[in-house]
Order: sequence, then C-alpha cells, then structure tokens
Amino acid sequence: MEAPEDEFTKYRSPLVSRYASKEMSYNFSDRKKFTTWRKLWIFLAKAEKALGLPITDAQVAEMESRVEDVDFAMAAEQERKLRHDVMAHVHTFAYCCPTAAPIIHLGATSCYVGDNTLARVMDRLANFAEKYADLPTLGFTHYQPAQLTTVGKRACLWLQDLTMDMRNLRRARDDLRFRGVKGTTGTQASFLQLFQGDHAKVEELDRMVTEMAGFKKAYLVTGQTYSRKVDIDTLSVLASLGATVHKICTDIRLLANLKELEEPFEKEQIGSSAMPYKRNPMRAERCCSLSRHLMTLLSDPLQTASVQWLERTLDDSANRRISLAEAFLTADIVLSTLQNITEGLVVYPKVIERHIRHELPFMATENIIMAMVKAGGNRQDCHEKIRVLSQQAAAVVKQDGGDNDLLDRVKADSYFSPILDQLDALLDPKTFTGRAPQQVTRFLSEEVYPLLEPFRSKMDVTIELEL
Repeated sequence: MEAPEDEFTKYRSPLVSRYASKEMSYNFSDRKKFTTWRKLWIFLAKAEKALGLPITDAQVAEMESRVEDVDFAMAAEQERKLRHDVMAHVHTFAYCCPTAAPIIHLGATSCYVGDNTLARVMDRLANFAEKYADLPTLGFTHYQPAQLTTVGKRACLWLQDLTMDMRNLRRARDDLRFRGVKGTTGTQASFLQLFQGDHAKVEELDRMVTEMAGFKKAYLVTGQTYSRKVDIDTLSVLASLGATVHKICTDIRLLANLKELEEPFEKEQIGSSAMPYKRNPMRAERCCSLSRHLMTLLSDPLQTASVQWLERTLDDSANRRISLAEAFLTADIVLSTLQNITEGLVVYPKVIERHIRHELPFMATENIIMAMVKAGGNRQDCHEKIRVLSQQAAAVVKQDGGDNDLLDRVKADSYFSPILDQLDALLDPKTFTGRAPQQVTRFLSEEVYPLLEPFRSKMDVTIELEL
C-alpha cells in the first residue's frame, strides 16, 4: 500500500519543524525572502526616479501596494520555464504590477537581491553567578579534583566566553555592508548607460539605495556578488558561539553526573524509558548536538569563497541557501535552549559540600603543616607525618572504597595536638577559594552588566521548550 501524498511523506528539516523560533524561521522563509526582493526593487525604482529616470509615482505606488501579494505557484511555474529564480519573481511581480512591469529590476543583476536571546542568556547566568559567588565547590583540572573555586566563579568562565561572542556579533554586524547597485560584473556599466554617462548620478543611486536598505555603507568594489569572505566572517562568529555553548553544556552535563547541578526537569518528563529514576540532561545534550552542527557549517563558506572564479561562479548559490540559513536557525535554537536551561538551573549545595569534604583534607595538608610550624613544629617532620597519613587515607578511599579519613588520623595522632583546636578553621572551604567571590563581583560590574545595558527592555521574555 502506497503512502498518501501529504506533508508527512516529505523530509522536513527539524531545524524548522521542531526547534527554531517562529521569528528566525520566518527570517529564512520564502515569504520573507521574496518580499525582501520586492522591497529592493522598490528602493531601486525610487532612487532611479529621484535621479531623473522616467519612472512615475503610480508605478512605485503600484509596486508598494503588492509587496505581500506573492503568487508562489506562478513563481514556481515561471522558474520551471526560465530556470532562473530571480527572473521568475520579476515576471511574477510584473504580472500583478502591470503598470510598473517595464521598470522592475531596471539595470540590476540577480545578485542585487540576494542578539536579544544571547543577552538574556548572559543576564540569567549573571544572576546565577551573583547568587552563588561565594559558594565553594571543587575545581577540576584534567577532570580531576583541584583547588576549590566557587559555583559563581565557574559561571563567570562561561560568561567570559559569551561576552566575547557578544562583541564578535556586534563587530560582524557593524562591519556588514550592502553590496549596492553594481551591475552584472560590478562595474555599474548598465547604470552608467541608463544615466547617459553621468558618474555622479550612478554613485548617488548606489548611496540612496544603500541607505533605503538600512545600511550605512556599501562595498566600493564587487564582482557580480559581494566577496564571499563576508559569509566566512558571519559564520565564523556563529560557529564560535557554537563552541561556547557546547563547552557550557558539556560542563553542565558533567556536573549533572556528579549531581551537583541540574538543568530544569519537568514534573512529568521521562528521563529514560528503561530506567525511570534517571534525569537525563536532555536540553544540554540537544545544545551540544546542534552546536556541533553549527561549528561544522563554517567549512561551507570557507570552501565557497576559495572557489569563486574571477568575477563569480554559480556554484556558491545552492550551498549558501542551505549553510547560511541553517547557521542562523541553529544559532537561534541553541541560544533559546540555553536560555531555558539558565532560567531553571538547580544547584545542590549539600552534594557539593559532601564532595568537598571528600577531597579537602588532602588539599588542606599544606595549611596543616604551616599551622604546625607556627606552633613550633619542624616542617620536615610534619611533612613526613602528613605524607604517611595521607597515603594511608588514600588507600582507604581507592582500595577499600571508604571515605577520606585523613582528618580522623590527624586527630588521633598526638603529634598534631598543638593545632587540634584550629582544624575546623583550617578546613573552612571558604578559605580555599582565594579571590573568586571578589572576581565575580568585579567581572559582572565592569564587563557583563555594561554590555547588557542596551538590552534591558528585552529581558522579560522567557523560553518554553517543546522537548
């Protein structure tokens, strides 16, 4: 029995059908794309009219009134006949704008048309870092217990990377220019002919259309397209963001395994079909999975830019339609998911405290030695005593699976009697975190909060996920 012909018999990208926000999906939809083409043709017509070409107010008004009236079926049929997507839409627009038909796309080439969530993620993590700025926790190097840090300081390491991503996004956006009105091979020859050799009018046309399109600058020189290195710059920023999100969510997954930290977990959410007790970090896993996809997309514009022959080849087009859209859609998804995670992170201080108690006696040995020296002891004698007791305690932990009993051994050894009343103070975890709390305060006030100030009015939006 053959499957019925419906939407479920065709592949649909999960980026659009399942994960992406409505806003980002719309940005790369056919309707957004083709109405943008129409707006560019209107900008061009207005500028050409202002510079003296025989274009009437009625023609411009007709085009403006039909921007949203896109006959997608007609456009598809035209593209089948013409094998050219831009000209197919020129014909479709002309059909519904008969008066303006002669001046649509006049003198142009087909290549004429071709961070709030991040701020909210940073805001949520900043609040988290401030709340837990002085909560001691085990640091890890090589994923082995190391000196203590604080939960808030670790969150600042994540924030540090996100602030770099925010600055990179701003730079990429501010550096972006409009291709402008350049013609078939970038020489503006067709427009120079339209304006009968008047170079000043061609330059003014370029400036006016650039301004109407919302750009401050246009590229002064192009081939048929803007340099495809622009796509490299853009996707480099997004791929770098992907690396940041992957690192953050990997850390969350590792801490979830230790039961020190958990992402949000719905009351009726199922962690495992076979093991009902499990609380799998599904959101963080999704972020890691999609971030890897985002990072790999950077290879597309790198290769595309490297193989653009002379003024242009068309082997960029199909690749860019996929890689550019998927990069922005994927970045949107991972940031939305990360926002949801950061809005519901759960910390388990008692578990963290237990882990510290398990490791801290080893870390405190230098403090114990220094206290004994101050009490009149010999450093070498004390070091040897601590070395022997530490190895005995380590054997209990590693060979017998027992708890770290180093402190009990220290207390039972009369050698350390001069400092027994100091042990609690010597083993206060907060004395092992250095300047972590102060670093959190300074970092948030000097680097994070100023960066977020322009986004303050957008901070109230929360993210609900369909898992």
